[in-house]
Amino acid sequence: MARALVSTTAVIGLAAGGLATSGTGFAASGPAAKAQSATILATNNLGLSSTQAKYVQCFMRDAPASYTGGIDGQLGTNSWKAMQRHLRAYWDYNDSIDGDPGANTIRALQRMLAFGWDYNDDIDGDPGRNTKAAFKRFANDFAFTYPC
Repeated sequence: MARALVSTTAVIGLAAGGLATSGTGFAASGPAAKAQSATILATNNLGLSSTQAKYVQCFMRDAPASYTGGIDGQLGTNSWKAMQRHLRAYWDYNDSIDGDPGANTIRALQRMLAFGWDYNDDIDGDPGRNTKAAFKRFANDFAFTYPC
């Protein structure tokens, strides 16, 4: 009887230890995965082709936005940080320089596009059809600088 009790206790202990270990491994991988996804933002070309996105990157390299990334046609975190610096300097962007083209970035972009690229819709932070069309006109205005 004592032998059966010891065996049962050992089995329960091993099972509990295995569950505790798998729970710890699962919990440890969760925050790490969240931290990684929080720092890596996806590319967001706002409807631009990769060629048009290259035009925008060339503009930002030459503008006071001080873009130093590659001219790869992918408007990712560094491209949007440079755009945010440009929008802060000239178009009343007053949010963080985080590389995320959120609503405040889009509002400032819409103010810029309303100035010279025929954007005539609401300044609402929504990158809808009219915002994307005006952003394409903006990008195409810098075609002459590519390759920069």
